[in-house]
Amino acid sequence: MDSKSICEMTALQMRAEIEIGHLSARQVVEAHLINIEARNSAINAIVTLDAEGALRQADAADAAQAAGKPLGLLHGLPVAHKDSFFTAGMRTTHGSPVHRDFVPERSSLAVTRQQEAGAITVGKTNLPEFGAGSHTFNPVFGATRNPYDLSRTCGGSSGGAAAALAARILPLADGTDMGGSLRNPANFCNVVGLRPSPGRVPQWPSLTPYSTLTVAGPMARTVADAALMLAALAGPDARDPISIEQDPFRFASSLERDFAGTRIACALSWGGLPVEPAVLRAIQAQLPVFETLGCKVDEACPDFGDADAAFHALRAQIFAISLGETVRAHRDKTKQTVIWNTELGLSQSAQALVHAERERAALFERTHVFMEKYEFMIGVVSQVTPFAVETEYPTEIAGTPMRNYIDWMRSSYYVTLTGHPAISVPCGFTDQGLPVGLQIVGRHRDEWGVLQLAHAFEQATQFWKQAPKL
Repeated sequence: MDSKSICEMTALQMRAEIEIGHLSARQVVEAHLINIEARNSAINAIVTLDAEGALRQADAADAAQAAGKPLGLLHGLPVAHKDSFFTAGMRTTHGSPVHRDFVPERSSLAVTRQQEAGAITVGKTNLPEFGAGSHTFNPVFGATRNPYDLSRTCGGSSGGAAAALAARILPLADGTDMGGSLRNPANFCNVVGLRPSPGRVPQWPSLTPYSTLTVAGPMARTVADAALMLAALAGPDARDPISIEQDPFRFASSLERDFAGTRIACALSWGGLPVEPAVLRAIQAQLPVFETLGCKVDEACPDFGDADAAFHALRAQIFAISLGETVRAHRDKTKQTVIWNTELGLSQSAQALVHAERERAALFERTHVFMEKYEFMIGVVSQVTPFAVETEYPTEIAGTPMRNYIDWMRSSYYVTLTGHPAISVPCGFTDQGLPVGLQIVGRHRDEWGVLQLAHAFEQATQFWKQAPKL
């Protein structure tokens, strides 16, 4: 097979071809390195590349297979890690001049789990400075561009991962999500991004191990591939105090399911948030798919209460814990939005945090009651289409001014605050050819159900197959 044919395969197809001996891990890695060389300069998705190291890992994987050793879930599959995950011996910059030359001695748990499952690390993917904001640019590596329109953003903060997947230079990638950082770039790049339940994918090391806002999770071109990656990432770890004690192997099972009679709440704009008409048109055109699957869809939305104040207070607290010392010591090397978010956390009142925790608790209870009636909620992922890469963040949507640099992502961070799992799955394109995703939210800790419904929708629509013309 030529490199193009290999890179067009799904991760599951590659894994199967390796297992039966039709492909070697080295062939798969070489094919992706060829695509990286040909395409990455246009999109700037992979910012650190270790081609020689990847080939050594591939040769070792082939030798292990030849020796009859059991193959891991991700055996021979090339991956690149978000540049906020520690990678032992490979620089981890966080997109910040402060850490431009930082090379950690240990790897994050998400990295080691992929490697233990047989994945081949080829490098690191780009992100916004300290992962702040849903547009991938930073002063170390510059901006990552959308493969479907190089003048547009790929989203963020796991933007390099999404762009690399869309461009067929990676079959799988990892990322993190606080306010939409797995879902938003997937939505902008016609790929899949799953925000798992807090604790589903343990996080170590972490300065905020008890926080439920930030999660790590999988990205892929298909839902089944994302489920495969989740099977490798998930599972308990004693170093994460909120990790979930459940066997992750079920995520490697078939996603087929009969959805006849399944109740779904269509909360298209999540209670009246401003949304660009092009986004609404793309999603509304695909809503009949759920009826063909046998689902019963009602227009309904839970009450999100004062989710804005709650999310901002809790997010600011995390920034203060994680970046307070960095901002104090390196203010001149830190972007203004990070300074603003960190200083908000350092200066906000105890009453703001008390209000935030009360609101979060009340929202979880209301959502639980709401989803006793409905098994799923569906709505927009992002309220806008991919905007110009030179724009730092949208300042208005459909005539409504945005109050800060993440206000345009309320459609994702409202869901974050509920603690429920959510996925972005390809849902079509605007008249300008820009991707639009659909957000599917499931019941508490029901990633399995979310993956099953997203898979059924994906199989019915097949938008994932529409590759960018790079």
